[in-house]
Amino acid sequence: MQNKRLRICLLSYRSNPHCGGQGVYIKHLSSALKKLGHKVDVISGPPYPELSRNIRLVKLQSLNLYDPDDLFRTPDIKELRSLINLYEWLSVSAMGFPEPTSFGFRAYQYLRKNLHHYDIVHDNQCLSYGIYGISRRKPLIATVHHPMTVDRRIAIKTAPNLLRKIQAIRWYSFIGMQKRVARKISKIVTVSKCAAQDIHEEFRIPISKFKVVPNGIDIKSFIPMPSVKRDPSRLLTTNSADMPLKGLKYLLDAVYEIRKKRNIKLFVVGTPKPGGLIEKYVKKKQLETNVNFLGRIDQYTYNLQYAKAGMAIVPSLYEGFGLPAGEAMACAVPLISTSGGALPEVVGDAGILVTPGKTDELVKQITYLMDNPNDAYNIGQKGFKRVHREFTWKKAAEKMVEIYKESIDRRSK
Repeated sequence: MQNKRLRICLLSYRSNPHCGGQGVYIKHLSSALKKLGHKVDVISGPPYPELSRNIRLVKLQSLNLYDPDDLFRTPDIKELRSLINLYEWLSVSAMGFPEPTSFGFRAYQYLRKNLHHYDIVHDNQCLSYGIYGISRRKPLIATVHHPMTVDRRIAIKTAPNLLRKIQAIRWYSFIGMQKRVARKISKIVTVSKCAAQDIHEEFRIPISKFKVVPNGIDIKSFIPMPSVKRDPSRLLTTNSADMPLKGLKYLLDAVYEIRKKRNIKLFVVGTPKPGGLIEKYVKKKQLETNVNFLGRIDQYTYNLQYAKAGMAIVPSLYEGFGLPAGEAMACAVPLISTSGGALPEVVGDAGILVTPGKTDELVKQITYLMDNPNDAYNIGQKGFKRVHREFTWKKAAEKMVEIYKESIDRRSK
């Protein structure tokens, strides 16, 4: 088994390559496993990931009711002849989020006929009943990036009215299923010590079941541009703008306070929901001239934005890992991050940490870096060295292969 070429099946219920961490995780982990000599297939629901060459993608079709180009469409009657499709449509109509459950059933149907092609199945945070069914027939591990119970609490707490609170409760109703399934899986992989402890407490899973494998950072794509001059008054953040968990509101408040005394510009990689809370908040604070939403940008533009920025900000209230922090560090950008969740494990001593949700601390540290360019430069260099030393996808893949082999050996006994 030591040098055996493994046949690996990666499952991901949605794998958007441009936003959210799941598509990034699947793309880079599958590529790193392939480079180690293993055979890798990815089974995904829409949106589908962008994968490296020679990695097979099995596309499991769904109703895709969250497609931004055809949001909440009405399915054709022929589509609803499938019980899984009917469940998916009824759940979305009732304000639920059925994708983990429906993908799990579709994956089970597919793998029931194809499990013999694989030595190990690796689930990426689906944790549905179908995944449990697969685990009874083949060695299976699951990655849980962070406990969704945290997202649910913050969404309910920040909901502006009772209806929105009820919607949040309904949306996260899949969490009960995930808890039940996670407790039955023999090995849970997570991306930080903090996430392991939080999942242990929230899901009531023995801590002995966990293995910590930190994410890698794509150090070939995220690179410094030392020839580009930094603007100390230019801030950059990567943010799913309308998710309260990401804490953008507190960064907007900091920009509002700082602009009273000096010039400041915030550039956000991402797009706010039209008519959503963030868009309304920017208008309420009259920050239109200070805040620029960049939407989806290509890699060169991304690196250029990092190179121009005087600093990068990660204002999240909680992160199970924090890819934007690592990507900023890889670009040698001075970093200010909250201490939410696992961010201190990623940042270490290579950035400035502030308390989540504390606008006054953000104001203080942003102003400090604006006024102290030499210190800012040194922070950026420390971040660059830390990422290259600690967080590569090759390291992540090597650790994952060890876990795969342990799971296969344990199942064969």
